[in-house]
Amino acid sequence: METTTSIPLQSETKRRPSLPEVFSSVRVSDSSRLWRRALGFVGPGFLVAVGYMDPGNWATDLAAGSRYGYTLLFVVMASNLMAILLQSLALKLGIASERDLAQACRERYSRPVTIALWIFAEVAICACDLAEVIGSAIALQLLFGIPLIAGVIITSLDVLLILLLEHRGFRYLEALVMVLIGTIAVLFCIETVLSRPEWIPVLQHLLVPSRQVISNPNMLYIAIGILGATVMPHNLYLHSSIVQTRAYPRTIPGKREAIRLASLDSAVALSMALFVNAAILIVAAAAFHRTGHTEVAEIGDAYKLLTPLLGFTGASMMFALALLASGQNSTITGTLAGQIVMEGFLELRLPNWQRRLITRLVAIIPTVIVTAIYGSAGTAQLLVLSQVILSMQLSFAVFPLVHFTSDKASMGPFANKTWIRILSWAVALLIAGLNAWLLVQTFR
Repeated sequence: METTTSIPLQSETKRRPSLPEVFSSVRVSDSSRLWRRALGFVGPGFLVAVGYMDPGNWATDLAAGSRYGYTLLFVVMASNLMAILLQSLALKLGIASERDLAQACRERYSRPVTIALWIFAEVAICACDLAEVIGSAIALQLLFGIPLIAGVIITSLDVLLILLLEHRGFRYLEALVMVLIGTIAVLFCIETVLSRPEWIPVLQHLLVPSRQVISNPNMLYIAIGILGATVMPHNLYLHSSIVQTRAYPRTIPGKREAIRLASLDSAVALSMALFVNAAILIVAAAAFHRTGHTEVAEIGDAYKLLTPLLGFTGASMMFALALLASGQNSTITGTLAGQIVMEGFLELRLPNWQRRLITRLVAIIPTVIVTAIYGSAGTAQLLVLSQVILSMQLSFAVFPLVHFTSDKASMGPFANKTWIRILSWAVALLIAGLNAWLLVQTFR
């Protein structure tokens, strides 16, 4: 009988699985038909894709489209391709080693390094939560006139209620998330058609990069914000954990197929995220940049202008509904990621409700403080800044991920092939280099 392969770092008898309450809880078909087996792996990729179309993405895409037209579409495309690669490494780590990224860091690195990485991960989750909760609160304000602070509190509490679905089975949570993603995609498909974009420039900028991205500090700032909003550090921790909810055979052939089918799920889901991100930028470019509204970065301003500019009464309402779906979705997965990070790095052993409450408070308290100080006036700057902070934290998750998945002693037959190793390190160094260049430009 073939044995499983895992990181040989700690006694298996003492190590708890990632998200133990749902570990190996989703049945996977053993049918001879590939499509039936593949259906069992549909879900985790969509939970991860949520983070690639959250309100932080909206802020950066709106700013990019209104200021620079279609120029930064290539950055959206390139960021998404990086995301597909990095998420495939994250799911491979989870399936092959049966550890999430936080657990692997705790077992592999010294205590001071582990604590530092945990702090960086928490900073990233706080920045992410800032974008998600403020986005939902803005949507509630636009749709129902609810004050921003009240919207922040409502969003913070209702996500805990939604996560109770997990006790009925992880599939219920995945189904809710996929319905919300479908809602966002349909609404933005309609918005894109209504905005009547110029498709030839769209295709040109989608496939060909512009030199201005490096030479123009303001454009670079937005570009790195797009990168931070697309390739999100907490998603790497999340994906390495939730793929383990599947009850696939823990053998080398079983893991190999699980990696293949989970990668397919991830690629399809992230392709949908690419469509949504590109659609937001395209709508902003077609509706605002083309009409001279080049300073539209506030979500509230976009909401007010869409209906008169597009000439369709429901345009603003669809925009706000999609934003609400996006914020709710992202807050759900952000809370899950917070639990994974805290449990993985610190090995906390607390009841589920206590862990959820702690991880929620760690992320939400800074959000409430910032919202109380700035109110609705500076939300665009805050949202873009939060995504730049995410990008700055990204290397602290990417480098360990590439390191672990390239190590044959840790991954055995699942270690990265040479070309994947080279490509992965190149992406990791590119991300670090872009962030360093941004810092140089900022201090200049």
